[in-house]
Amino acid sequence: MRVALLQYPIVWADPQANIGLLNERLAAIAGQADIAVVPEMFSTGFCTDRPDLAEPWGSGPTSKALQEMADKYDIAIVGSMIVVEIGTGSTDCLKNRGFMFRPHDEALYCDKRHLYRSGGESEFFLPGNQRDVWEYRGTKIRLAICYDLRFPVWLRQDKNNLYDLLICVACWPSIRINYWDALLPARATENQCYIVGVNPVGIDGMQLEYNGHSAAYGTRLENLAPFEDYEEGTRIVNLSIEKLRYYQEVLPLWQDGDDYEVRR
Repeated sequence: MRVALLQYPIVWADPQANIGLLNERLAAIAGQADIAVVPEMFSTGFCTDRPDLAEPWGSGPTSKALQEMADKYDIAIVGSMIVVEIGTGSTDCLKNRGFMFRPHDEALYCDKRHLYRSGGESEFFLPGNQRDVWEYRGTKIRLAICYDLRFPVWLRQDKNNLYDLLICVACWPSIRINYWDALLPARATENQCYIVGVNPVGIDGMQLEYNGHSAAYGTRLENLAPFEDYEEGTRIVNLSIEKLRYYQEVLPLWQDGDDYEVRR
């Protein structure tokens, strides 16, 4: 499974500009990857108090553009965006929606479960409750959105919820980047999976600074996609799902995990 990590600045509150930037980056890697991962709220930046930026899921211009790019470049696109439930017109029904737009297929989604209270997110968005595992080109995938990374029970692999790859899309500021650096490999080792985390660089409209630190960790916690601090660029990693599943078979740590219940 070839996964592209796209680390770059997001234009604040400008979906059209951000769609154009993504299209340029996808064109540059056409045919080289199966999945492209972009940061959280890739089309707007982390705008938690802008209901005017929300779009209907599937029928809005950003959804349409993402599907067109997935079809054109034969690549699945993973990220998140602000959506509003169709027909409500209420800010109470805004979601930070994680997505996978697949080429010539129906888009998949899950809404961010843990809303970042300190950033005002919980005042405008409703949390999700999906713990779905998506299968794409032979790989089983879970999606986490930024703050979800801090909650291991929510992401815990178990006998009924097995996955190969955990993808985390984020807007994680540089002032707290040490936590990001620690949590990514922690989630990989406790779940015996690959993990890919993508974060932006630059300064947003709230004057928060982002220094990237996107990464992909393998079965031995080696960083397969190291970025320089504040680097703008793309890394493509080739993840061996066969190697991972062999590792899970010969060292089945997940089978010894404690039983638990997630109350949603």
